[in-house]
Amino acid sequence: MPSWAVIQHVHHEPAALIGTLAAQRGITVDVRVIPNGGGLPNAADIDGLVVMGGPMGALDDTDHPNLPGERALLAAAVDRGIPVLGVCLGAQLLAAALGARVYRGPVYEVGLGEVEVLADDPMLGPAGAMAPVLHWHHDTFDLPVGATLLARSTHYPHQAFRFGEQVWGLQFHVEVDAELTAAWAPHLPPGVETPEAGRRAVEEYGRAALGRFFDHVL
Repeated sequence: MPSWAVIQHVHHEPAALIGTLAAQRGITVDVRVIPNGGGLPNAADIDGLVVMGGPMGALDDTDHPNLPGERALLAAAVDRGIPVLGVCLGAQLLAAALGARVYRGPVYEVGLGEVEVLADDPMLGPAGAMAPVLHWHHDTFDLPVGATLLARSTHYPHQAFRFGEQVWGLQFHVEVDAELTAAWAPHLPPGVETPEAGRRAVEEYGRAALGRFFDHVL
């Protein structure tokens, strides 16, 4: 039975649909709530790695001394050729681990929206598709050398990338189910709402995309 590690930074940003779909495929999920829920795993001891979002910056090492270890873990996982999925902060950490620059973007992008899929991809689908997603970020990253750019939005040209055939970074969220949306509601900025129709569209796309991710890497 495959064993994957999930790195979670805050209690209200769990893996949600990612964990649900992993369990449906027989994957054992070891959730590490960093820094209080246990140390980081060794890349040699896991079959896959998911790194979730959080309010800190990917390079805020002084205030969050766990971050250098996370970037090192991501680099080691990529080197070992195991599946990796970075979401929001996780995508920024992944980009940094692959040698790319991470920095503050032009606007605070938050709320329901969409991204344009730029390249045919086993996870995100065909080029030209408009994917419903939930945005919640202000930082961004350069495309790592050797990576394939997969998606963009109006304000952010780098919304998703694939590195090789097993590694994805998503700046946006598609793991949102009803429970996660309710948990996020008190933390979203004032005036940002997630109407049920839009949330369902993100969940429907997320179930399909994340299902394709697992089916591709397993």
